[in-house]
Amino acid sequence: MHPVRERVHGLLAEADVRVGGDRPWDMQVHDERLPARLLAGGSLALGESYMDGWWDTASLDGLLARIIAAGLDRRAPGLADLRDGLIARLVNLQVRSRAFEVGRRHYDLGNDLYQAMLGRRLVYSCGYWHDRDGALAPSLDAAQEAKLDLACRKLGLEPGMRELDISCGWGEALKFADESYGVGGGGVTISREQLAFASGLCEGLPLEFRLQDYRELGGERFDRVLSIGMFEHVGVRNYRTFFERVRSLLAPDGLLLLHTIGGNRSRRRTDPWIARYVFPISMLPSARQIAGASEGLFVIEDWHNFGADYDLTLQAWRDNVEAAWERLPARYDERFRRMWRYYLAGSMASFRTRRIQLWQVLLSPEGVPGGIVVPR
Repeated sequence: MHPVRERVHGLLAEADVRVGGDRPWDMQVHDERLPARLLAGGSLALGESYMDGWWDTASLDGLLARIIAAGLDRRAPGLADLRDGLIARLVNLQVRSRAFEVGRRHYDLGNDLYQAMLGRRLVYSCGYWHDRDGALAPSLDAAQEAKLDLACRKLGLEPGMRELDISCGWGEALKFADESYGVGGGGVTISREQLAFASGLCEGLPLEFRLQDYRELGGERFDRVLSIGMFEHVGVRNYRTFFERVRSLLAPDGLLLLHTIGGNRSRRRTDPWIARYVFPISMLPSARQIAGASEGLFVIEDWHNFGADYDLTLQAWRDNVEAAWERLPARYDERFRRMWRYYLAGSMASFRTRRIQLWQVLLSPEGVPGGIVVPR
């Protein structure tokens, strides 16, 4: 066997993945150039070669989970990974002038795709699948509604309050809060597609939506601030700015609920494949980074981790979108489908192996007198 091929086969064997094997997670190689490409390109090459059809597997999430659990992505970084790491150390990638890039490249792909994938409610974040007794929600829609209600209960919403949703998505969280708890307010997004949809969805309700970066917010006070699935785009150099801006917008007795994916290690950038094809200029915060950036501005009242639920959410999204491909527009071609499958499967694998987490962090400006009993 050629030394390069032998090296790659050996690394995969450490992850219990066989080339040409008959188990669902084994790799079926269609191009003999794959081993050299993987050794040179690391995680970026693994994703791109799948998009190019150089290899397949019956269980993509199963294969990727084994690679992540074995730490192969960290042991064999490609040149792109090293380059991106250097750039992230020298440059603030999440400057205000680039704030809308992720909106254009990801969230504006098309509401048709997200409507097909996300279920009845367009909520592009982790559902809350497990109740206090450990029972599973019966469906994705039920899990998403449970998550929205959990957020409202943690914030202690009451009729007449004004809530700000930073990164409001398609408006579902604010609509739920208004209809279920009598709360008004507004939301901001960096996606034109989301803005148009949210404005239509909530027409006639006491809710206002704007196309706006969080750094442009000011001049108003809110009783509660909610941020779901947005902090992943803020960047470590801007975490302090984010918390300072929210603090200036929040009433002294207010609350902030930060719902974010997080990493087990403090880093300054994301995986190079994710950065190139899914979420440009993104990165996952660590617990240390969140705590440090909010120090002196907020009291952390509660920190809730339900990252294992994201694997279930992603599986449901995958089932939905796979069932919908044939009725979606032709612009979602075969290469796009393979890219999207890889994105969802890689995310499943990362949560399944507990490499990344899902946190809801409840913060108050001065500390709630007497403490707070936080719902679960």
